[in-house]
Amino acid sequence: MRPHTSLVHFDPCPGDPFRAIATPIYQTATFDQESAQEFGRFDYSRSGNPTRQVLEDHLARIDGGVRALTYSSGLAALAAVVRLLKPGDEVLANDDLYGGTYRLLSKVFEPRGIVTRYADLTDPSAAAAAITPRTKLIHTEALTNPLLRVCDVRALAKVAHDAGAKLSIDSTSLSPYLLRPLELGADFAVHSATKHLGGHSDVTAGAVVVRDAALAAELAFLHNAEGSALSPFDSFLLLRGIKTLGIRVDRQQASATKIAHWLAAHAEIREVLFPGLSNHPGDLVHVEQSSGPGTIVCFRTGSNDFSRRIAESLKLFNIAVSFGGVNSSVSLPCRMSHASIPAAVRDARAFPEDLVRLSIGIEDSEDLIEDLEHAIASAFPSVCCVPVRTGTGSPV
Repeated sequence: MRPHTSLVHFDPCPGDPFRAIATPIYQTATFDQESAQEFGRFDYSRSGNPTRQVLEDHLARIDGGVRALTYSSGLAALAAVVRLLKPGDEVLANDDLYGGTYRLLSKVFEPRGIVTRYADLTDPSAAAAAITPRTKLIHTEALTNPLLRVCDVRALAKVAHDAGAKLSIDSTSLSPYLLRPLELGADFAVHSATKHLGGHSDVTAGAVVVRDAALAAELAFLHNAEGSALSPFDSFLLLRGIKTLGIRVDRQQASATKIAHWLAAHAEIREVLFPGLSNHPGDLVHVEQSSGPGTIVCFRTGSNDFSRRIAESLKLFNIAVSFGGVNSSVSLPCRMSHASIPAAVRDARAFPEDLVRLSIGIEDSEDLIEDLEHAIASAFPSVCCVPVRTGTGSPV
């Protein structure tokens, strides 16, 4: 099936005699067993729940894996992958990652003996040079957050496997609709399902999709033993969100492309980061491995104060740390989503304090452009509100 069809066609309630079109919410903690000596298909919702099972089977199918497991958040999903390592093992991570990922790896796992080292994983040769005999996992976002740098998944998979390590790809910013890392050789596809998969900012969830059955079995054991599974109701919400993933992302990235070109032509904007611009670093790799530029646009103004005033002057963009929802949002990553990275580390990585991240929703793109124009003018009164031509350049 083609992507739009595969998102909505699946068995919503296996074995249910009433053949519901929407997956029922099995809001129960436990299940009555036919025998006191043998368990049935489901016995306790920590171990398995019919609503969650439909969700996990569907996620595995659309992401091209043998099994998917869902968690209470994206960070819980990544933590489950890292829990497969043992003290003395190392993680090689990209030096441009979500701040919560840095906190988890450096503040939670490192004191427990799993050390993380950071390198520029957009360069596969740098990744190969950074590997040590202790490296057991390479982790990166395929399209990094927030600098939108492109990582070559196929090349990184070869680097990891040649060294006897596994590759974990956080595909949150693109979703399975635009990128399927397992098909490119990754071992784990990690998602903050709160973002594009849910799409409506009403559920917090995470998922890991696995390519290898043995790795999936290890994760499943931890999933049950540690009790980190997603609730039935959140599973229902996530299933409902996935059905509209394709049409949402199509509209969002079309608007994102239009807005990125508009910003690139604006006199007061210093730099625009968006994979749909032809001058974007990694443009060719992104086009080869992904089927669209995504829904996030970042830009720089040259001044943290100017950027702050723009964010606070916007009317249609909520100031929020998440992205991927139907409502547009704006954030200053240095002060919000990446504030957990120590200032010294941000300085060493030349993290731009003036960076503005826009998550483009499903609103009319012209309304969003007008909102941006007025916000920029309000934040910098010398800017004249003369409309700038939209749609300049050739979208990818």
